[in-house]
This record gives sequence, structure tokens and C-alpha cells, in this order.
Amino acid sequence: MRGADNGYQLVELIVTVAVAATLIGIATPPLASAAAGLEVRLAAGEVQSALRLARAFAIAHDVHVGVKLRTAPGGAVSWGLYRDGDADGVRTDDIDSGVDPLAAPVRALAHFGRRVRFGFPPGTPPRDPADPRRRLDRLDDPIRFNRSDIASFGPLSGSTPGSIYVTDGARHLAVVRVASATARARILRYDPGRELWR
Repeated sequence: MRGADNGYQLVELIVTVAVAATLIGIATPPLASAAAGLEVRLAAGEVQSALRLARAFAIAHDVHVGVKLRTAPGGAVSWGLYRDGDADGVRTDDIDSGVDPLAAPVRALAHFGRRVRFGFPPGTPPRDPADPRRRLDRLDDPIRFNRSDIASFGPLSGSTPGSIYVTDGARHLAVVRVASATARARILRYDPGRELWR
């Protein structure tokens, strides 16, 4: 009798392993997609936090400041907060020459690098969050503050309006939008199936 029982246990084990492998195979792609979506949301949240800190700094210190995002060759992203040193706004040439000095230490954004970056996923261009009747153009420019890539904030809570697009490079896309009058930074996620920002 013992030999027959052992045979049934082996068959049961094989069936259990086969069912478990099938379930894992079915569950893995949705879990990977959900993880990528979460990484994009976390990265967008980091950008939003950096912009909120800049806004608070401008108000608290009664100065004009700008956030400059920099991507290293490996994909790591950092941001610096710069103070307007010559009353013409925070500009890249003034940052490079030292006229607009660093107002706070440069900080790294932890959720950028391996899979998350500034940009757009491949395929059909997404709808414009400001005008959903149009599709976005200039997909080579994911950081858009007028003709600059610096998000500027003033002491009276105003800012340069703009958008920063964050993607996993596959499917997920989020945007951090800054409103001009209020300087509030808001995150929207793109649903490519419905072609909607929410």
C-alpha cells in the first residue's frame, strides 16, 4: 500500500507545480506592468515635491528661484534650486556662469534611472493635457516651461507654467503640470486605451 500512496503523492505534486507555474505565468505580466506604473507615479511625485519645495523657498525668502533638472549618462536625475542673481529670471546661461547661484544643495531623485526617465512612451503621441483635441508634438522635449527647461517660481506665488513628462519608456506616462497664477504642481496620469489624462 505504501508504494501506491507514494505514487499518488508524486502525481499530486506534479499537478500542483504545473498549476502554480501556470498561475505565475499568467500573473507576472500584469504585476510587472503595475510595478512600472507605480515607479512612474513615484517619480512624478518626486518631481512634484521638488517643485513644491521651490515654490515654498521663493515665498519664504522673497526671491525668484528656478528648478533645473539634470539627467546623468546612466539615467540618474538630480535637481538644483537656483536664485535669480541679476533680476532677469533664472536662466541656463546665468546658472552656468554663476550669476544665478545655487540656493540649496543639489538633490537626487531616487525613482529615476533604471526604468523611469523623462520622455514619452513609443507609439501614437498622447493627447495634449491642456487641449485633448490635439496630440502632443515635440516628443523630444519632455520638460517644457515655455522655451526653457527651468521651472521658475516667484515670491508672490506665481510661476512659469509648464509640464514635465515622466515615462517607463514602454506604456506608462505621467505629467507634472505647473499652473502660472497659483504655481501649484499637479500630477496627471495618461490612459492610452481611453486617450485620457486623469
